[in-house]
Amino acid sequence: MSMFSEAAWFFLAVTAALGSIVLCKHKSPGQLGSPVLWLAGLFGGAYLLFLPFFWSLVLFSLSCLLMCVYSADQELLPVDQKAVLVTGCDSGFGHALVKKLDKLGFTVFAGVLNEKGPGAEELRRNCSTRITVLQMDVTSPEQIKDAYSKVVEKVQDKGLWALVNNAGILGVTMDGELIPMTEYKKCMEVNFFGPVGVTKAFLPLLRKSKGRLVNISSMGGGVPMPKMAAYNSTKAALTMFSSILRQELSKWGVKVSVIQPGGFQTNITGISDVWTKKEKDILDQLSQEQLRDYGQDYLQVQKAFLNSMEKHSSPDFTPVLRDIQHAISAQIPAPFYYPGTMVSIWVYLASIFPTCLSDYCFKKLVAYGECTPRALRMPN
Repeated sequence: MSMFSEAAWFFLAVTAALGSIVLCKHKSPGQLGSPVLWLAGLFGGAYLLFLPFFWSLVLFSLSCLLMCVYSADQELLPVDQKAVLVTGCDSGFGHALVKKLDKLGFTVFAGVLNEKGPGAEELRRNCSTRITVLQMDVTSPEQIKDAYSKVVEKVQDKGLWALVNNAGILGVTMDGELIPMTEYKKCMEVNFFGPVGVTKAFLPLLRKSKGRLVNISSMGGGVPMPKMAAYNSTKAALTMFSSILRQELSKWGVKVSVIQPGGFQTNITGISDVWTKKEKDILDQLSQEQLRDYGQDYLQVQKAFLNSMEKHSSPDFTPVLRDIQHAISAQIPAPFYYPGTMVSIWVYLASIFPTCLSDYCFKKLVAYGECTPRALRMPN
């Protein structure tokens, strides 16, 4: 076998080996994209260019050096009782995250919508004395200001290391034309203006500590899914806000990360109860023309869509919690994380595929129990 062939096989073997190592070490799609791409490109390119064996070894050595530097960046900083504020801790991601951070030794401030509710009481009962439960409706400037005062009083010179904006609501899931304006405004108030207000209030503390801002967005922030006009629009706004702050706060040493999870069972859907409680209000705000064109049966199908969302969501929060911990503790956190099955693929699909193809895929993604509006079923 010639030296040329040996070099080619060498490149392929190294690409496979190092690629596997990266995939095993960095399990989150949000963390493995860059190293996999440059490894594959480096060795794949060398293979295609058929570099002489000597220069191929030089290239391999340099790539190993870069890999070592990258791996060092992934080392987690010591906890050292760093203080973290998490919003939306009554249930879901926030509730689970507080428990995880508490076990790791962080000083945790858990913002809840109801400080006397079952979620808040469970945190007080099961967590250590390092946790402080705060009444914190993210849409209330007064409660944000009060929470800020309590955090400052407790952390004093230690400062606040990280803010995790997690609070959010799903709102009504149906065709954008049928979603009431009140729902659009409520979603925007909680999912976007809420995190913006909390961030603005606590940024002085984060700048002082050169800490971390972690915003929990959604796969929907980058993927245009039918029936999710209100929710996805707010998450897209939050993602863009975070990306701009990432650039602006870099001069202060503050790292900004966005978590874009897929479907998880966080109680954000409220299952079918959400539709039952709001059905009358939704019907009342529709015009007679809309009721005639869409039909009562079409509107009822939307309730089944909520059930299907819950059914196809994962009950295991581990990927999300792992990524949030990494964003809080890594020396150089990733700007984006995509926990969940195929989330990164859907986001990339929305970014690079032709619109006609991506639209078709996204329609199929949410086509559970799809029904055609009555006007489209009627003969011309």
